[in-house]
Amino acid sequence: MYITIVVLIVAALIAAAITEIGYLQITRMKVKNDLRLFTVLEQAGLYTRERYESLSKQEVTITSFDGLRLCGAAIEANPGSKHWMLIVHGYTGSRAVSTQFIDMYTEEGYNVLLIDQRRHGLSEGRYTTYGYYEKYDVQAWIRWLTSQYGKDIAVGLHGQSLGGGTVLEYLSIAAPQVKLVIADCPYSDLTDLIRHQLSSLHKIPARPFLSWVNARIRRKAGFSLNQVSPIRAVRESTLPVMFIHGSKDNYVPTRMSLEMYEAKPEPKKLLVIEGAIHANAYHIDPKGYREEVHSFLREYMGQPEISPQPRLQQAELSPVPMDRSLESV
Repeated sequence: MYITIVVLIVAALIAAAITEIGYLQITRMKVKNDLRLFTVLEQAGLYTRERYESLSKQEVTITSFDGLRLCGAAIEANPGSKHWMLIVHGYTGSRAVSTQFIDMYTEEGYNVLLIDQRRHGLSEGRYTTYGYYEKYDVQAWIRWLTSQYGKDIAVGLHGQSLGGGTVLEYLSIAAPQVKLVIADCPYSDLTDLIRHQLSSLHKIPARPFLSWVNARIRRKAGFSLNQVSPIRAVRESTLPVMFIHGSKDNYVPTRMSLEMYEAKPEPKKLLVIEGAIHANAYHIDPKGYREEVHSFLREYMGQPEISPQPRLQQAELSPVPMDRSLESV
């Protein structure tokens, strides 16, 4: 009898610990600092901290619907252009991760807005909600852009990983100024994603831990896993969406972009980068990635009515093959 009680107590403690760790990993994982993120980009030959710091940019602070200070940087590389790209980073990252995509858009005549998602970078917040609240932060940034540059601007959204899920969730409330979305390695459904990560990555049985983790998230962070399902927004949207995924992504399975591509009404586009793991498709094939994105932009947003800036050469960088994800550094 005594042994049984001890076993039950130990089992309960282990279950409670796993539930707490799961809740923290999902909503409050430690955010990486910019130095660490820029180091990965520099090793990949994509961007440097020095280049970003030398850019002419406007530091911007806005307030979210629930009172958080949100921070970003507006890079008006093409003054007078009405074309803007809002770039949204992934989990535990910051706008530093998004710098790798700056040239891809400024060379096409776009201006760029980089943001720190809530709880990341310089922005305030306690919890990550995978687009449940973040979609309203994107909405607030679009409102800021239109207030500063006019309601006649054309905006594209580019999100990576968590950012990809966020911009897809935003489809359900998209402003008329938003003309297209590019989602790089996004998740289709948060419950499905966490079930996959528990069972496949951490070898923890999804049942009953998934329901326990979900209950903890609902109580602490104010949302439930089943309230986040980008594929639902995708099914109802007629905005052009480009899905990008690495063929070897096991953190957010490649099948999730394939499922959303199948569910999405036209117009849509799918790009699978062979050999890429999570969040490193651009690292593996920057040329192919850039060309496909440019083609998508020209088809659905047209060319900005100004002369685009030439792409800066990065001779000082020596690209090396990357076999790790920005989510794992």
